[in-house]
Amino acid sequence: MSNLRVGIGVDAHAFAEGVPLVLGGVSFDSPRGLAGHSDGDVITHALIDAVLGAAGLGDIGSLFPSDSSTPAGVSSLDLLDDALAQVRAAGYAVVNADCVLIGEEPRIAARRAEMTELLSARVGAPVNVRATTTDRLGFAGRGEGLAAEAVALVEKS
Repeated sequence: MSNLRVGIGVDAHAFAEGVPLVLGGVSFDSPRGLAGHSDGDVITHALIDAVLGAAGLGDIGSLFPSDSSTPAGVSSLDLLDDALAQVRAAGYAVVNADCVLIGEEPRIAARRAEMTELLSARVGAPVNVRATTTDRLGFAGRGEGLAAEAVALVEKS
């Protein structure tokens, strides 16, 4: 039996006027951000779900419910730190992760290295960040919101 385990994470949020846009822990200059109980960072949320799933520890909603037990507007990086602490306490180490942002805007190419470096430092392993469009199909294609998917590999230590 291998000590390696894989997890997948998916997240989506609608755009909202007047809230900051945070993706991969990085703030973007935008009149619209993502609605959510936290900062709405779909990349980091998908990463959290992938890491938790790989370690068999549930999902972001069970760990950080959208109620008064989780502070409104909390940074997704803080949620990531908490999730990683639980993953490590369960005896797992992240080997690597890959995250994909799905949407037409914003274009992230100029900030991709910043997101990759920030998330990799937090996770303690390589985290790749990239993006794709849907060629204007679906809610992300119509500019109603953004989605993200992530996959993470963990190893039992």
